[in-house]
Amino acid sequence: MSTPYALPEVTLDEIKHLVSQRALDGETVLLNMGPQHPSTHGVLRLLLELDGETVVTCVPDIGFLHTGIEKNMEAKTYLKAEVMTDRLDYLNTVGNNLAYCLAVEKMIEVEIPPRAQAIRVILAELQRLASHLVWLGTSALDVAAMSVFLYAFREREIILDVLELVSGQRMMTTFIRPGGIWRDVPVEFDDAVRNILNTFPKRIDEYEDLLTKNPLFLDRTLGIGKMSLEEALSYGVTGSTLRGSGSDWDLRKKRPYSGYEQYDFEVPVATEGDVYARYLVRIREMRESLKIIEQALDKLPLGPVNSNDHKFVPPPRSELGTSMEALIHHFKLWTEGFDVPKGSVYAAVESPRGELGVFLESDGGPKPYRVHWRTPSFNNLEVLPLMAEGLLVADLVAIIGSVDIVLGDVDR
Repeated sequence: MSTPYALPEVTLDEIKHLVSQRALDGETVLLNMGPQHPSTHGVLRLLLELDGETVVTCVPDIGFLHTGIEKNMEAKTYLKAEVMTDRLDYLNTVGNNLAYCLAVEKMIEVEIPPRAQAIRVILAELQRLASHLVWLGTSALDVAAMSVFLYAFREREIILDVLELVSGQRMMTTFIRPGGIWRDVPVEFDDAVRNILNTFPKRIDEYEDLLTKNPLFLDRTLGIGKMSLEEALSYGVTGSTLRGSGSDWDLRKKRPYSGYEQYDFEVPVATEGDVYARYLVRIREMRESLKIIEQALDKLPLGPVNSNDHKFVPPPRSELGTSMEALIHHFKLWTEGFDVPKGSVYAAVESPRGELGVFLESDGGPKPYRVHWRTPSFNNLEVLPLMAEGLLVADLVAIIGSVDIVLGDVDR
């Protein structure tokens, strides 16, 4: 008798399509890796066919974290639905907010003040740094480099302190809002960010001193999990995983948004397509993010941080006690929401894992008729069978870390 927690039964015919005849004959072993294995970086189940410790077949099995975020968003007004975006890729909450707000702003056609644009860029790049630090620490730990894990999370705390400074929350900030941002940054923001700009380059040097030429790290990463550019493109891979195979595709350069065309930065690329190449790309991306943050902070303009179109954007809180019109607008926005013209849009940003896009369709009401997310981890996860075939289980652990998947980004 099955329980509510039992895994779905798999028939023999279904298994035949997944594994080789040797597994059916008992010559190789079928093994479940996950969904609670720490090296799968979330509730990911891998069905492995092993010949000793060699991976013959690797089949990812997803769906254990499904939250129904897309359908839940369709039941809320455009303003209230945004809180769901923080729960997608929980290491890129600011980027999720940004993608959603760009889509809503396309539909309602509001202009974003320059100061809000610059603050959005600074916070998005800080979030990219924080995400890459989690990738660096956890993937290094997967190949037994414990010191890097401790150092990377030490630096991540500094970034989370800045997010808490501006929003009151360390992770689920919902700070970027349709029409601008929640509120202006406090006076301490400049010093806090400049502290990161002053200290992080040396910290990244420390990570490289520990790993980049470490013979043990090289042995675990060089030539492991190779993927050609043609293979990456055929699977729809994006982000650092694609750039590690030779493509310079980065939405911040190719299809700029939020004023990224104003900033001078490089798109790191490697051609080897292995675990080590993906490591080098992300390390260089961290340095480029610091360059973008410094440029945005140096020319951070003065002025408002929200559109003055109160049909879509709540009025300043300071006006609620003195203006009846402002109070009415505030009340109507948070109870009824705002109607969005009929139509559909797609907006995408370059998340720490690749192209993160949201498709919104409106039927003219205050709630989205259809919400669909194009998440990078979903596509990037599909290449695991390709990269793992013929390697050892220990190599598979390094490959998973190098792809940098987030299961909240996969299961929606």
